[in-house]
Amino acid sequence: MIKHTVKSNTVGKSDIPLIIVVVLLVGLGILMVYSAGSYTGERLYGNKFYYVYKQLVGVVLGAAVMFTMSRVDYHILGKLRYVILAVSVILLAIVFIPGVGITNYGARRWINLPFFTIQASEVSKFGFIVFAAAYIGSHEDKISSFKGILPVIAVGAVICVLIILEPNMSVTICMAMLMIVMLFLGGARIKHLLMIILPLIAAAVVLILIEPYRFARLMAFIDPWESPLEEGYQLIQSYYGLGAGGLFGVGLFNSRQKFSFLPFAESDFIFSVIGEELGLFGCLAVMCAYIFLIRRALKISLGASDKFGSLLASGIAAIIAIQVTVNIAVVTGSIPPTGLPLPFISSGSSGLIVFMASIGVLNSVKRRSHKSSELLFVSVKPDKKRKSKERSDTDGADAKQQGAARTTKRHGR
Repeated sequence: MIKHTVKSNTVGKSDIPLIIVVVLLVGLGILMVYSAGSYTGERLYGNKFYYVYKQLVGVVLGAAVMFTMSRVDYHILGKLRYVILAVSVILLAIVFIPGVGITNYGARRWINLPFFTIQASEVSKFGFIVFAAAYIGSHEDKISSFKGILPVIAVGAVICVLIILEPNMSVTICMAMLMIVMLFLGGARIKHLLMIILPLIAAAVVLILIEPYRFARLMAFIDPWESPLEEGYQLIQSYYGLGAGGLFGVGLFNSRQKFSFLPFAESDFIFSVIGEELGLFGCLAVMCAYIFLIRRALKISLGASDKFGSLLASGIAAIIAIQVTVNIAVVTGSIPPTGLPLPFISSGSSGLIVFMASIGVLNSVKRRSHKSSELLFVSVKPDKKRKSKERSDTDGADAKQQGAARTTKRHGR
């Protein structure tokens, strides 16, 4: 059972800075999705606003879910952890049903719905965070043993297997990293984590070697100009976009790489278009916004009223940090190419809705945190008048003491 340490009706203020930075990132995402996807949308679907319309659907639904989740007591998620986990796993399984799961670029990752599609793996990441946070929060005394962390490992393994069967190695790696982080934050021992990490690294190597296209991507990462028109093409085009942007960029909507040169410019490689149009300073501004968001989430984690809320908030911070780091590392050629969207910015309704919902959960944790935790969110500025008065009082007291000392000395003589 998850123990409540704060009454559910005891709520504080919303985290306005957190919401503002999310709104700014989402707004930038709409602009960049239009810029990066207008040409492709018109060429493939006859509508340059095609990707923008889909993004706006995600924004509207995401905003509604974010507002709702911020008003709901996050402890309800703990009570529904098995239901949420079951839904996550079922969605991953439904992907493989013919006629329901959509095959695109050789992978089954989406579920077809009347108005839009759902990427099941996006939901499963949040479902895992809820389950892991609830389990660890209610079994703190067992996490120090390997047997105690087996349920988290088992659930993470099931989700990873279903995702890699799509196949989607990038999200599988993301899920594995999330599992390690959640266990580490929960208090698992380092030796137990190593017992998980080493087999995961070995499995990743095997998965790369058994699939020729994955091995080709690895070789293209080492030297993309060895195959400039094949596996190395996307990375080279990303370099061209980032390089052309310079310090200040070529200007909003003026990207040249989006004209069929850079594949997936509106989704996985949208950060390259940001670098081209807004330059290095634009990229740094986006990165600073993410750092602020993650830092804010960690502060909420520190001020949470219980272990469940703390792990829930830190897990959300972790998945945002992992995806941002991996996406930017891929676009800049720091790690081998893999498809992973940039949170709140890349095109994709399901991912946007899930991430905005997670912000609502963060806000719920913040609103139900200890009152003393408010000190984490405010910078205490010294009162100049009070400080001046205290200094004058201190100086006056020192002067009186010195005068008394001189009088005593004189009388002593």
